[in-house]
Amino acid sequence: MRINKITTIVLTIFITMTLLVSVTSAAKIKFDKKKIATVELIDAGPNLDPLMYEPEEPNSITILGEATASQDQMVRYIQKRNPNPLLNCSLREIVQYYYEEAGREGIRPDIALCQALKETGFFAYGGDVDPAQNNYCGLGATGNHEPGLTFETPRIGVRAHIQHLLAYTLPTLPKVALVDPRYMLVKNLHPEIFGKITHWTGLNGKWAVPGNHYGEEILDLWQQARVPDASNEALREASLNINNSTPTEEMFIYRGMIYFAREDYYNAKDDFESATLRNPNSIVAFYNLAVTLHKLNKVDAAIKVYDRLIELDSSNIWALYNRGHLKLTKGSYNDAIADFRRVLEIEDRSPNAMNEIGIAHFRQKKYIEAYADFQVASEINDRNETVLANKAAMEACIKSKKRNK
Repeated sequence: MRINKITTIVLTIFITMTLLVSVTSAAKIKFDKKKIATVELIDAGPNLDPLMYEPEEPNSITILGEATASQDQMVRYIQKRNPNPLLNCSLREIVQYYYEEAGREGIRPDIALCQALKETGFFAYGGDVDPAQNNYCGLGATGNHEPGLTFETPRIGVRAHIQHLLAYTLPTLPKVALVDPRYMLVKNLHPEIFGKITHWTGLNGKWAVPGNHYGEEILDLWQQARVPDASNEALREASLNINNSTPTEEMFIYRGMIYFAREDYYNAKDDFESATLRNPNSIVAFYNLAVTLHKLNKVDAAIKVYDRLIELDSSNIWALYNRGHLKLTKGSYNDAIADFRRVLEIEDRSPNAMNEIGIAHFRQKKYIEAYADFQVASEINDRNETVLANKAAMEACIKSKKRNK
């Protein structure tokens, strides 16, 4: 948790200065032209998971409540995003702990788990917190390489996370003994927060700084986790709902997601288009249509839909990131860089956006800038294998200094 009120401007200046330092440092090196011409960098790739239709506004979704995604859904979702999570227990066990600990206290288990996924990068880590700490929400990790708290077991780490959420949400003590050392800190030093944050978007700028869209990003993960499966039964039921009633935007989105899961992208496209016709301001419908066109490699059509989506929601980081990726593939490098920089303005801890900027600079043969980009990306996340591989590939092309005779 980062309660200290560091402003967005200060953080932006810090990132800019870090990049300038990296560029200055990189400018002192020289690259072997023959070697660097053979380098093939790794693209971090777009994020093409569709969003679940959510009739509620993000600001209306409460921290307290019951799960709407099953434990099995959450296990499959995490496995899809990270087949090898860095945990001191099994994946199924950590999911079970969240459902038991959060369920006891009345907190939505599936969304609390999505907060842990955001904080740990789907249990891949790479920031200041180490997997051995069993710290799933950054408790005590206040920046400047401060690793934060360590908990004896995974279950205790989950319990501490849930208790810390309770400190924000309810003025009453948890139902079991306190294991979160920062619970009383919130209660005693931050009465303006203690027991007063009832909605996930209320965590914006309070749990993490700047965190202007922190709650929305957690809810985006929650939406993705509830995507329906690709079974024949699910498709049959969704089609019956459409055929036997007046079809709604939600019905077309739901069936489109089933087609998407079945990799039947053309039928998915048709359903998502039908959803946009029923609601021309639907962020979910336009996002899903855009990622489906992206999957079909219809680059210009996808960019056009991303454009519309960004008109509707200028802070949609995935729309910006994916549009930047398409511009990168088209060779529109400056436009791609502009999109990735907008992502970083919203979410400064995005190693993949920084990685893609590095690739754009590399393809422009701006090798000094590219190397500096990968340095910054590795400082954001020192476990991101794509970033580290690209940085290492460029380092292998650095000319060795000649010794003075």
